[in-house]
Amino acid sequence: MAHLDVKNLSFRYPEKNILTDLSLHIAQGKITALIGPNGCGKSTLLKCMARVLMPQQGEILLQGENIHQQNTRQLSRKIALLPQAPISPEGISVKELVGYGRAPWGNRWGRLNNTDHLIVNEALAYTNLTDYQNQDVSALSGGQRQRAWIAMILAQQTDWVLLDEPTTWLDISYQVELLNLMRKLNQQGKTIVVVLHDLNQACRYCDELIVLKAGKVQAQGTPEEVLTPYLLKETFSLTAEVHTDPISGTPCLFAK
Repeated sequence: MAHLDVKNLSFRYPEKNILTDLSLHIAQGKITALIGPNGCGKSTLLKCMARVLMPQQGEILLQGENIHQQNTRQLSRKIALLPQAPISPEGISVKELVGYGRAPWGNRWGRLNNTDHLIVNEALAYTNLTDYQNQDVSALSGGQRQRAWIAMILAQQTDWVLLDEPTTWLDISYQVELLNLMRKLNQQGKTIVVVLHDLNQACRYCDELIVLKAGKVQAQGTPEEVLTPYLLKETFSLTAEVHTDPISGTPCLFAK
């Protein structure tokens, strides 16, 4: 089974260290959440995994192969990244945006063939956007816009999907819709790595949690293993009780 290994990774901006000698293992087939306080390195780690950022030290191996030794087109067929607050080109339709997901598979002229159009239409249908395909992306609601970006990632047809704070700025109904879609993608065979701030949502929707603090891994495991009053105090300076959600059966924190 494929897996992703981060080994002794360090990354710094000119003014600050972000990740320091960080190592972790992510198995294929699960939804894994990266959680931790603001500035702990969650988004930076995700960007390193997608090769958007180049670490100063360490390596990232996907199924034993160093991602920095693969060409961009090859890697883009394996890993897709949805960054925070992505910006679409002005005047682009939903269908055109989703079509960008076919770029790693297309010809040198960038034209979509019949197979590409079929995949794009399937992605639109999967995300309930068929009726909006000719609308300008900028005219969509926040939740619909996020679904459009997810559809683009679907069209990219990668086994690994990296989502950086996909629920930020969304109303709670759209958050739940997007998290349910994330779970549905996982059930269809995609491995998801997602940055989340809501710890209760992370426990409810994710199989594993990786807790970061000051650029290092504090804990990794199932929500039941990771989310404890001690960890919440040590990592988030939060005094809280942890109980079992009566509906989902997952851990749920209550701040004191």
